[in-house]
Amino acid sequence: QLAGLAVIAFGLWLRFGGPMAEFATDKKSPELFFMGLYVLVGAGAIMSAVGFFGCCGAARESQCLIGTFFACLLVIFAGEVTAGVFAFIGKKVAIQEAQKIYEDAYEDYMKNPVGKVNSTIYRYHVALQCCGKGNVEQPTGLPCPENIQLPKASNCLVEIQNVIDTQLRLVGIVGIAVASITIFGMIFSMVLCCTIRNMREMI
Repeated sequence: QLAGLAVIAFGLWLRFGGPMAEFATDKKSPELFFMGLYVLVGAGAIMSAVGFFGCCGAARESQCLIGTFFACLLVIFAGEVTAGVFAFIGKKVAIQEAQKIYEDAYEDYMKNPVGKVNSTIYRYHVALQCCGKGNVEQPTGLPCPENIQLPKASNCLVEIQNVIDTQLRLVGIVGIAVASITIFGMIFSMVLCCTIRNMREMI
C-alpha cells in the first residue's frame, strides 16, 4: 500500500509539479508522455487497493484472498512491464510532440508578441529555463527568464529533449523498483499460501 501511494505521488508530481506541467496548461499537450504517467498513477492506485487483499488474507489466513492478491500483483507486474516498454519505444514520439507544441507557441509569438501569447511562451521559458530555438532568426525581444545563461540555454528544443529524457528515466527507475517489489510480493504470497495449506492438511 505504501509503495502504491509513493507511485501515485510520484506520477502526480511529474504531471502537475514538474517542468512538463506547463505543457498541460495550454490547449495542446504531449498526450503520449502524459498517457504513460496516467498508467503509472493507475498502477499505484491498484497497488494500494491490492494491498488490502494481502493484509486481510495474511491476517485471516485466507488462501482465497492471498490467491487474489497474487493474481492482482501478476496483473500489475504485466502492466508495469508494458508501461516501461511503451515509455522507451514512445520516447522519441513524445519528444517530437512536446517540441511541436513549443514551436507552435513560438510561431504564435512571432506573429503577435503581446498579450496572452507572450505569457504562454514566457511560461515555457521559465519552466524549461531556456529561451528561443537557438537559431539566428531568433527575435531579440523574446521574453526570457531572469539570470538565464545565454547562449548555452538558448535552445528550448534541446531542453525539452533533456527534460523528457530525464523524466522518462525516472519513470523507468520507479517502474523497475515497483516491478521488484511486485515480484517479492508474489513470491511471499505463494510461500504464505503454501504454508497455510500445509498447516491445514496437518490439522
